[in-house]
Amino acid sequence: MSDPRFISDYFDAERFGALLFLLAGALAIALAVLLLRRRSSLRGMAAPLVMVALVQLGIGFTVWQRSPAQAASSWQQLREAPTAFLRVERARMRAVIAELQRCRSLQLGLLALGMALVVLLRQRQFWFAFGLGPVLQAGLLLALDHFAQARAQAYFEAVQRHSTATGL
Repeated sequence: MSDPRFISDYFDAERFGALLFLLAGALAIALAVLLLRRRSSLRGMAAPLVMVALVQLGIGFTVWQRSPAQAASSWQQLREAPTAFLRVERARMRAVIAELQRCRSLQLGLLALGMALVVLLRQRQFWFAFGLGPVLQAGLLLALDHFAQARAQAYFEAVQRHSTATGL
């Protein structure tokens, strides 16, 4: 029989990823406040930093809160109804992977928009800085979501291997 520790491993790593999202959001807000308080020439990036940070905080908090219960539910379902567990987890992870792909497209669009502002309006300090905000945030989100997608794919493959190993 396959070792089902892959469930705990995935949800522990997902929770760590949520913590990184929370940290990134909090740091972005702190940077925005610092830029505004010091009347920095880069204060134009404060608004986009905060807007994306609010999304990061929302996602991070939701995943952080949800993961322990989801892990417990998955363990229970694996013990009590392994066939249902495999069906549900396969479908859920297909949806998660597809959603991460959609997020990647949005992040690339945000990165492109920021880059366009930086390049086209580089002579206008506020708009140059405004464009830097999305560039920084989109780059960070792309990196974090890259790891989230790798985690999701590895978990999906572990579910598949468990199915094969148990003959379900």
